[in-house]
Amino acid sequence: MDKIYIKNMVCNRCKMAVEKELDQLGVHALSVELGEVTLDTALSPQKRSDLEKQLQHLGFELIDDKKSRLIENIKKHIIELVHHKNSNLKVNLSDYLTERLENDYKYLSHLFSEVEGITVEKYFIAQKIEKVKELLVYDEMTLSEIASQLNYSSVAHLSNQFKKVTGFTPSHFKNIKEDKRKPLDMV
Repeated sequence: MDKIYIKNMVCNRCKMAVEKELDQLGVHALSVELGEVTLDTALSPQKRSDLEKQLQHLGFELIDDKKSRLIENIKKHIIELVHHKNSNLKVNLSDYLTERLENDYKYLSHLFSEVEGITVEKYFIAQKIEKVKELLVYDEMTLSEIASQLNYSSVAHLSNQFKKVTGFTPSHFKNIKEDKRKPLDMV
């Protein structure tokens, strides 16, 4: 068994694109998860090179060093928490990451800030704001319901954080017609 790690693989469409590339190269994957692929056998140097070229064409890249893989895992777990496990947003972020990544949070936080240039908390907030944008665009929930789902203490707290990050109030954001959302790998 072999694992490969892929940067910018942050959504289900990303997983499908990677699966398609693996299939086209005749590589069998046991599992394809966000940022991580488990193969039944190791890739030959030629297949690895071919895969790397194809992935770069799609905006992905293979990750070889341990620290980069850890950063991608931090991002993967935050994205999963915010965008796929709404009911778990009441958990403490530091405890959540420490438990899943089996590393001290201070180390994770320091490494993330050093490499990404922002704190883990700011990245978490940016992901939450992208989720708020998504829910506002869908227009199926009230701001109060969104605040509750994303574990904001109040609508005012959500609105203040939203304006601080985007420059718009949530209601103004709903009314503008330009591109409203960012792809998750661009947050």
